[in-house]
Amino acid sequence: MVLLIGSVFFFDSRLQRTDVMPEPRPADTPGTNWLLVGSDSRVGLTPEQEAELATGGDIGSSRTDTIILIHIPSGSGPTTMVSLPRDSYVSIPGYGQDKLNTAFALGGGSLLIQTIEQSTGIRIDRYAEIGFGGFAGIVDAVGGVNMCLPNPIDDPLAGINLAAGCQDLTGAEALGFVRTRATALADIDRMNNQRMFLSALLSKATSWSTLLNPWRMWNLTSGVTQSLTVDSGTHLWHLARLGWALRSSVVATTVPVGGFADTAAGNVLLWDEVRAPEFFGYLSRDEPLPENLITTTP
Repeated sequence: MVLLIGSVFFFDSRLQRTDVMPEPRPADTPGTNWLLVGSDSRVGLTPEQEAELATGGDIGSSRTDTIILIHIPSGSGPTTMVSLPRDSYVSIPGYGQDKLNTAFALGGGSLLIQTIEQSTGIRIDRYAEIGFGGFAGIVDAVGGVNMCLPNPIDDPLAGINLAAGCQDLTGAEALGFVRTRATALADIDRMNNQRMFLSALLSKATSWSTLLNPWRMWNLTSGVTQSLTVDSGTHLWHLARLGWALRSSVVATTVPVGGFADTAAGNVLLWDEVRAPEFFGYLSRDEPLPENLITTTP
């Protein structure tokens, strides 16, 4: 017991933390709201690792490949996982209207949080960010993740050639899977794949096959602490609770979308002016989403 408790505090002390929460903040909202960000950062990768992961080399300012809002209710309702499209046309504090992805490029996680809080009225309680290498490392640490693909995916740019059917994805293959746009619905499929894979990964990470395997558990915990950047108030046990919350009943959805438009920022995605505020209103009140507001595709 002493060894277990000591290990938890040892690994917790190794988590990379940053003072990312912005000011001013909206009023606290019930439940726990996580913002998960997958960045295209190549920091720490060798040229050989960049080639193995098909990252395409350094691209300057970091951008977000994945933006997911997760709401864990204070009661017994289902956890809600919301994809926020990176091309969403939103108001970025201090910069005007632009793509949501641009907030991260201009001001990192802090400006991204501020933009999302302003756009949704939901207060972000916890933040976690991971780059390319860290994501692949965590997948390998749990021994790969099984995914069942309805169609084959061949995408040289993402470094994958996956057959249809159920298969265990390695870290490099998983990274390509959540990044690829080489499918019929491109970015729409990409968001669905990201939510589907995150659920499968966290389910594997909190499964008994992982929890009862000391070697796998050690590698996983070590990989998480070395790969994730979290806000200054988040600890290892908060991450464990997030993983556990995503093992059970989960509502996976996207923000209601009203269409697309060509702007000075390029082609952007518009949130539905009526349904999107209603959608975020339910989450901010810690109420289950009605069926008519749940959608898996724009």
